[in-house]
Amino acid sequence: MAKKTRASTPEAARRYRKAGHDDATRFALIIGLPNDYTRDPKAKKDVVDPAGDSHSVKSGAKKWQLFLYRRNRFLQDDGFQALNGIGSLLIHCIDAFPPRYSDYVDNKDAAKERLKVPMRELKDRFQRKALLRAFLRKSIFNGHEVNYLTIVIDKKFHVFWSDDVVRVMADSFEVTNSKARRKGEFDDQKVLFRYEKRNVGELEIRKSGENHYGEVLFTMNREPAIRLLKSSGLECEDWSKSKDVILHGSSIRVFGKW
Repeated sequence: MAKKTRASTPEAARRYRKAGHDDATRFALIIGLPNDYTRDPKAKKDVVDPAGDSHSVKSGAKKWQLFLYRRNRFLQDDGFQALNGIGSLLIHCIDAFPPRYSDYVDNKDAAKERLKVPMRELKDRFQRKALLRAFLRKSIFNGHEVNYLTIVIDKKFHVFWSDDVVRVMADSFEVTNSKARRKGEFDDQKVLFRYEKRNVGELEIRKSGENHYGEVLFTMNREPAIRLLKSSGLECEDWSKSKDVILHGSSIRVFGKW
C-alpha cells in the first residue's frame, strides 16, 4: 500500500484553487460588482467591494494557507521587520537548515535540533498579546491591506471585520510548541495557536521536498477557526441586500454602505 502523505495532491490543490476562485467571483457578483470582475490570484485581496474595501475570501479547503515565504521576504518586508524581532526569528528558523536539501537529508536530526531554539523563542514572544495581534494582522490581512475575512460556510458568505478577527483570535489563542508523538520525532518543531485544545494555526518550516524546502509556512485549520469566530459572541445578522451574506460584529456597522 502506498504511503499516505499529509500534503494535498496537485489535482486537489487545483480543485481548491478553482473553488476559491469561483466563490470569490460569486461573492463579487452578489455585492454588485460587474460580470467582468477580475482579481489578482497572488494578492490577499480576493475581492474589492464597491466601497473600496478588500476581502480575503476563504472557501472549503481544510487548511487555509496564510503565507508561504522564503528567507528574502522576511529580510525585505518592513512589516515583518517591525514585529519586534519576529522577522529575524523566522530567518533563524530557516537558517537552522543547511542551504541544500540534500545536505539536510544527510543529517536531518541536527537541523531539527537547531530549530528548537528559535521556535521556542517565537512561542515565548507570542505570549505578549500585543505582539501576537500584530503578527496575526500581518499574516492574515497583510497589515491593513485587507479589511475583511469572508468565509464560505454552507454556500453563504460570513463577513468578519479584520479588527474583530485579530482581537478574537489573539485573546483566545494558547500559543505553544509542538511535542513529539512518535519515535524519531522532535519537540518544538512548530509554533501552535490553540483553542479548546485544538490547533487553529500552525507555523512551521517546510522540509518535505526541494520545491519549498526551507520556507516558512503558516496555516489555519478551517473548522476550529470557524468555531472560534462563531463562538466569540459577535453579533450577526443577514445583510440587507442578500441573505447569502451574513455580517458579524463590526461588519454590521461598516459593510455594504453603498
